[in-house]
Amino acid sequence: MNIQFTAPVWLWHAEKASWWFVTLPPEATDQVRFAMRGRPRKGFGSVKVKVKLGGSEWRTSLFPDKARDSYLLPIKASVRKAEGLLQGGDVAVALTLVDI
Repeated sequence: MNIQFTAPVWLWHAEKASWWFVTLPPEATDQVRFAMRGRPRKGFGSVKVKVKLGGSEWRTSLFPDKARDSYLLPIKASVRKAEGLLQGGDVAVALTLVDI
């Protein structure tokens, strides 16, 4: 299943580390939930995906976020640098669910 959306990049900052994420919008979240209905999940309820963002492609996992009732897509530092991403900037993302 392929899912495309545009959403802002945001920074989660912990005491000793920072992580960058994109929160899937409601329609994309619904598509992931529909595709994963009845299928076993990986650790922490994660969903394996292949991601295309600009000229960058990589594999990672989406992680459920109960506070936002959505999934979070982590953005690797190498992708942020290669694509010149800025906190709060919108990015176009294409996801392919893998192993389903």
